[in-house]
Amino acid sequence: MRVSPQKARLVLNLIKGRKVEDALNTLAFTKKRVAATVEKLLRSAVENANYLSSEKNIDVDLDKLYVKYAVANDGPRMKRIRPAPMGRAYRYVRRMANIELVLAEKGSNHVAASVASDQAGAAKASGRAKQRMAVGRKKRTAKAS
Repeated sequence: MRVSPQKARLVLNLIKGRKVEDALNTLAFTKKRVAATVEKLLRSAVENANYLSSEKNIDVDLDKLYVKYAVANDGPRMKRIRPAPMGRAYRYVRRMANIELVLAEKGSNHVAASVASDQAGAAKASGRAKQRMAVGRKKRTAKAS
């Protein structure tokens, strides 16, 4: 999402550990711009839990769901340039946040639903980067011996 992770964390800290109904009420009356997106994400997580209970035959009680985990991590950054006096330029960074929510059932050990933000491709890309680094290490060790 196009908001800094610090601002997103302010809203996510309001709903951590709360029941889903309480969290939705809190988000509805929060004046931060990111609250609408977090509310949409929370509703999506509840629908995923509903899907698990109806289609996948996993026993999930929707009334006992609560926000177990809510985190806003750094996403990709957009680097921009602003004109400055005397032909110079100032760089500034537009930050993005990857928002992650996990719902769980009260009194249960298994996680009911997990929904990450729509930047799941970034996670796949980081996995590919780790694979490339591992291949590079193997090549370097082969050359060294």
